[in-house]
Amino acid sequence: MEVIEVPTIAGALLFRPSPHVDERGFFSRTFDREVVKAAGLDPDAFVQDSISRSRRGVVRGMHIRSGRGEAKLVRCSYGAVFDVVVDLRPDSPTYRNRETFDLTGDNQVTVYVPAGCAHGFQSLTDPADVSYRIDRAHDPSEDVSIAFDDPDLDIPWPLPVTLMSERDKAAPSLALATARLS
Repeated sequence: MEVIEVPTIAGALLFRPSPHVDERGFFSRTFDREVVKAAGLDPDAFVQDSISRSRRGVVRGMHIRSGRGEAKLVRCSYGAVFDVVVDLRPDSPTYRNRETFDLTGDNQVTVYVPAGCAHGFQSLTDPADVSYRIDRAHDPSEDVSIAFDDPDLDIPWPLPVTLMSERDKAAPSLALATARLS
């Protein structure tokens, strides 16, 4: 498994596995404790795994967590998604930078999203399954959403948005949402 630093988001990493492909399909290791540890992360810090399934065009995000934040490992296990990370850590050298990734069930690449970064994605296929591994138990009272189409984020969503949660539809601007993070 190759570990690649994301230069536009301080502390973000890509974990690129080496799938074994044959006539049956493929086999891919998607998490390796020793590789994660060698990359400078505590593999035992991840306490919850979740999965979402989305239809083509669905946008989930942009989401961030208040308080201590939340670090996560994100991977598309089936289908394809356009994944977005925005650095909202005021003390970060990459503050307000945005990076996008094409995550697919074929490449099984995992993105490490540091605490203090907003995250979201758009499903490019019907369906797309996204797996999350987070570093602290989920607390809905700390959930913060940011308008996916905020001009300050300037995210180039590849498809028309077909569906969103009511929470994401009502998400405030970046300026209002970040005030809640302080």
